Amino acid sequence: MSTTTRRNASAMKMVGALLALYRQAAGHTQRSLGERFVIGEQQIASIEQGRRPLKPDLAEQLDELLDTKGALSTALSRMPEVDLVPLWAEEFLDREREAIAISVYDSLAVPGQLQTDGYARAVFRSRVPVYDADEIEQLVSRRMERQEILHRKVPPTTSFVIWEATLRDRLGGEEVYREQVRKLRECADVPGVTLQILPLGRTSHAGLDGPFVLLETPDYQRLAYMEAQRGSQLIADPNGVGILTQKYAMLRTQALNTEDTKALLDRLLGAA
Repeated sequence: MSTTTRRNASAMKMVGALLALYRQAAGHTQRSLGERFVIGEQQIASIEQGRRPLKPDLAEQLDELLDTKGALSTALSRMPEVDLVPLWAEEFLDREREAIAISVYDSLAVPGQLQTDGYARAVFRSRVPVYDADEIEQLVSRRMERQEILHRKVPPTTSFVIWEATLRDRLGGEEVYREQVRKLRECADVPGVTLQILPLGRTSHAGLDGPFVLLETPDYQRLAYMEAQRGSQLIADPNGVGILTQKYAMLRTQALNTEDTKALLDRLLGAA
């Protein structure tokens, strides 16, 4: 992992430790502070532990409430930039780690949670402008660590719908392709994981607007996440989440069932 990434992780922990110090000095618990700002005890705990970034607007409000003379806002403004994992993705990754249910639709590439290291490396090498070799290895390592959530003793209930077009590309070459299809076939048998392929040649397609992720948090809040070329959107609005939930339900009916998906993967492996 690069020095920049380590410095940033340490900086987030430092800001979190400052918040904990000022909170305790002001006589607040994590729960009372979370209730004061309608964000919840769990989010305050995540910020204090350095797992979730403190946002500038919240830092200003906390400075005012805790009478810190702008200390939190100043510390936040001096933090090193997140080069490899931008700030707009950090909150999603934190919510993904905590989720009890995850639903993923992808039409551009194999979802990151299911990628081999060779396929992930090919994805990052395809980026324009290019990453340097060290950055690619750091990103691959982080992506592989992210997959740990599927192999926990009590993993989240996870569903994937993948458009078949992603399996027709040969990112990284034939060997990488065979390894990736083999991993998908193995994941299709993992308890708690449901994998479906949306086949080519359909006359209807509910996912033409692009990939998205649905999350359910431990307190049963439903969230949605969509990523674009230069940013992303984490959606908490019930109407917005509801629309994407309907899309995902329709995609599952349009996709092959789990048994037919396994059969297709077997055929792809036989032809590879």
